[in-house]
Amino acid sequence: MSQPQFKKIVIFGVGLIGGSFALALRKAGVVEEVVGFGRSAGNLQQAKELGIIDRIGQDVAAEVRDADLVLLATPVGQMAELMSRIALHLGGQTLITDGGSTKSDVVRDAYAQLGGKVAQFVPAHPIAGAEQSGAAAAGADLYMGKKVILTPLPENSPQAVARVQAAWEECGANVHRLTHTEHDAVFAAVSHLPHLLSFALVHDLAQRDNRDVLLSFAASGFRDFTRIAASSPEMWRDICLANREALLKELQIYIAELNKMSGALASGDAAQLEQTFHTARELRAGWTEQ
Repeated sequence: MSQPQFKKIVIFGVGLIGGSFALALRKAGVVEEVVGFGRSAGNLQQAKELGIIDRIGQDVAAEVRDADLVLLATPVGQMAELMSRIALHLGGQTLITDGGSTKSDVVRDAYAQLGGKVAQFVPAHPIAGAEQSGAAAAGADLYMGKKVILTPLPENSPQAVARVQAAWEECGANVHRLTHTEHDAVFAAVSHLPHLLSFALVHDLAQRDNRDVLLSFAASGFRDFTRIAASSPEMWRDICLANREALLKELQIYIAELNKMSGALASGDAAQLEQTFHTARELRAGWTEQ
């Protein structure tokens, strides 16, 4: 059996992120027991039937007291309340990590809610996902070859960071480290802004009287650009609000770029349009996810 071994892991939010974490660690053979908590009894029951969790948690205090690792895999807007619930009951050796797409707000909540136990929390963001949600969407290979960003706190011991990193690596992930402010600035540009734009385009079409006609002629370009608009509205509401300062900066930069293109179109400036498209094409052609 691989190391490290986790006798018990408690997961809050047994959906795509939390469920895949559990399945990956099961596949790696490094976890003995997984306990799940969540808002939907039906989803938790399905997670148990699918073998994602061993038990549906009933008593938060009892379960986190002797857990080796707790994963917060809920929307970021729910994490402060969860931290408050578990803070008094955490065992001295219990570590916490999360799967939130924003980090500054989660770190702020950790200091506020965990108090003297904040050293036990090692923030993380797995760069993997899909538009589907719930336990049925989980898969053991979701994190294989994907990036996971850790944003350690000054209070974290090297041993705590290493143990959380090892858990994500057992899932097959490539682990990187950033500060929480660096993380949020980066992902405002390359993740949060694209989602905002995709939602905005589809919302625009949804309000048009001829939307059915428009969609009947939409093809692969529209499908590819708007795929992420099928993501969870609740989750992306929380992400956008949590990272709104960095996201607003990126949105203003993008608006300025659109204004430049609008000006080029209005003046018939073919050279400017072609140069813009060429620069974008060259960067996109040379980019790889890994």
